[in-house]
Amino acid sequence: MPHGHRPGRRGPGREGAPSHGTSDRILVLPGEEIAARGLQPGTGTYRVNGHIYASVLGLVQPRPPFVRVAPLSGRYIPKARDLVIGIVTDVQGTFWLLDIGAPRWAPLHMTGTPWKIDFGETEQYLKVGDAVVVSVEQIENTGRIGVTMIGDGLGKLEGGTLATISPAKIPRVIGKGGSMIQTIQQATRCEVVVGQNGRLWIDGPDEGILRVREALRLVETEGQRRGLTEKVQSLLGISGRPPVGARETERSPGRGSPAGEEHEPRHRPPLGEDAAGGSEMDGDNSEQDGN
Repeated sequence: MPHGHRPGRRGPGREGAPSHGTSDRILVLPGEEIAARGLQPGTGTYRVNGHIYASVLGLVQPRPPFVRVAPLSGRYIPKARDLVIGIVTDVQGTFWLLDIGAPRWAPLHMTGTPWKIDFGETEQYLKVGDAVVVSVEQIENTGRIGVTMIGDGLGKLEGGTLATISPAKIPRVIGKGGSMIQTIQQATRCEVVVGQNGRLWIDGPDEGILRVREALRLVETEGQRRGLTEKVQSLLGISGRPPVGARETERSPGRGSPAGEEHEPRHRPPLGEDAAGGSEMDGDNSEQDGN
């Protein structure tokens, strides 16, 4: 049994609850047992002696064959393949240190960029305070976070402004199949780049940027409630469901590259695994074995 674990007490009415497939929301506390017969522990859970418990405060979300708990708040915990927005905090001869909002900084090595860089030239490409979109490659046993800027949708961000919300609310910002973020972009005429670490980059007209920030505040405060889509649509002055497969906004993030360097890929809002199956009450849909 893990150190400090105290099995939680089930609340009234949970004994007969279905193990999955219910639309009822169940809020659980850390250490509380989850009724999840036939399911495996996913993110936000752990198993002890055949029973599954919540490791965070959040909502139970069965995703056969896993059950997860979507946290209501908390610090960003990186996972492989996450797209995140990092801020350069230090520049060395062969790498940059990035703050991605995780417990540890993430080094971005010059070989992990699309640029051809010689030793000592790193500051010509990225300086302290610059914002970049990178992908988490791996989490080493030592806790070191490996990131890369090579790949579709990755690169240096120019202009615009940054916003921050709880990483736990990012799946709600993205929406099912990217519907929420597309709605926000179309209604505000802004481009919004979403990082799984709770950071967002917004570019567009000043009025549009303010409206995006208002929508994000609404998601932050109402993200755990039903009817979020309708509330955001009302806030933005639109009605009806967003069009399926709406075209994503694109931009080229390579304007700040040194002369002659045009290797950064075109950028679009990262609608990754966590966005693929989200809904108004859902978090991300990708699960990992949480044993």
